[in-house]
Amino acid sequence: MTPLYVLSCVVALLLTSTVADERKAIVTLYKGNEAVGDILFVQEQVDGIVKVSGTVRGLIPGHHHGFHVHEKGDIRNNCIAAGAHFNPENKNHGAPNDTERHVGDLGNIDANANGVADLSFTDSLISLRGPHSIIGRALVLHNGTDDLGKGGTNESLKTGTAGIRIACGVIGIQSPITPWEKGDASSIFKSASALLLSVAVATVLM
Repeated sequence: MTPLYVLSCVVALLLTSTVADERKAIVTLYKGNEAVGDILFVQEQVDGIVKVSGTVRGLIPGHHHGFHVHEKGDIRNNCIAAGAHFNPENKNHGAPNDTERHVGDLGNIDANANGVADLSFTDSLISLRGPHSIIGRALVLHNGTDDLGKGGTNESLKTGTAGIRIACGVIGIQSPITPWEKGDASSIFKSASALLLSVAVATVLM
């Protein structure tokens, strides 16, 4: 085994790690029995940002609708059973870019003149793994505008006074379908480190 061959294996492993790290989740939002949108979550790296994209229909034209991840994956009783905003750090409600915010605080989505919201943004606090994982929790859409915790009331610091829940769905795994604790970057980098050590030893012995 030549050092060049080992180096090529290391490069291949490192390139593979990006693919192995990527996680995708998806949720279909329901207003009653009607599906009104699909939202995709993509996290390319461990502890990396999450890309959020999708389309929601049937909204109030020109309106801003509160948009949050709630703590439970129970969407019975018109989404009420989903509980409060996902808030594992016990913080006040806030805007997505605030330091003081719930993990589940995703702000508002904006409906166009046809009552359709096309969304594409990133968030650095939600995750598809670990203590901030949103997998199995509910994504909830509200009829009102989230005041982002700036309303000056206790309710604003809890819910953003975004109003009643009009649509929701449970966030589930899209890919990969293998157990998510397998094949993470840590094991790949351990293998790469071992190969790099082999290169070093081989170089010394040449």
